[in-house]
Amino acid sequence: MPGRKPADRAPMAPIDQFAYQGARPDGAVSDLESLFWGNTGPLVHKWHHYLPIYERYFSGFRDRPIRMLEIGVSKGGSLQMWRKYLGPEAQIFGIDIDPSCVRFDGQAGQVRIGSQDDPDFLNSVVDEMGGIDLVLDDGSHVSAHIRKSLEVLYPRLSEGGLYMIEDLHCAYWSDFGGGYQTRDSFMSDVKQIIDDMHHWYHTEGEKTAATAGHVAGLHVYDSIVVLEKRKVAPPRHTQVGEGAPGLGGAA
Repeated sequence: MPGRKPADRAPMAPIDQFAYQGARPDGAVSDLESLFWGNTGPLVHKWHHYLPIYERYFSGFRDRPIRMLEIGVSKGGSLQMWRKYLGPEAQIFGIDIDPSCVRFDGQAGQVRIGSQDDPDFLNSVVDEMGGIDLVLDDGSHVSAHIRKSLEVLYPRLSEGGLYMIEDLHCAYWSDFGGGYQTRDSFMSDVKQIIDDMHHWYHTEGEKTAATAGHVAGLHVYDSIVVLEKRKVAPPRHTQVGEGAPGLGGAA
């Protein structure tokens, strides 16, 4: 479009073209989609394709005494959505840098005011929660902030926990400290973690200390990354069947 600034200089320009004002899309039938489209309470703002991703990864945490931390409270609607979806046994905390978000404290979950790139604040919240099983980073979307939160929170995530980061389209925009194939973009961290997962097969070792040895899976979707936390054992292979060298004899 003539006169439009590059996307990395005017991040809201490409977002506007994807705005949807229609009715509930056909096929939006999961529990979480029903909660989202049926919302009449505080504002919830989500990209449509996030909803089935949430369902895929969060469904196993429903109706259990799990501990969820959401980075970014905004208008308070997402905390209420998570409460309805995860159930009454879940311990849900939200953090936000905006002091006005304190008004949501004690409604669908607990709200604490502070920055996601403040290690002392993050650790104090996790201490209060008694640990974390599920993290959803929907905070500032600034690559440096995402990186700092991961550095602090991932080591404290429980074994078998999930760490989800969303709105990573922002990692391609300089306004959020990112850019296309730039070192500062959090997408460069994602690529590094993939290399770290495969450190058995190269000589460079693991570069991301926070996740080293504890990423069982890394799933990349449009604007979302999901990390599965489990201690990873060295890979092994075995030959079985006719002509196999026998246990312990594989090359």
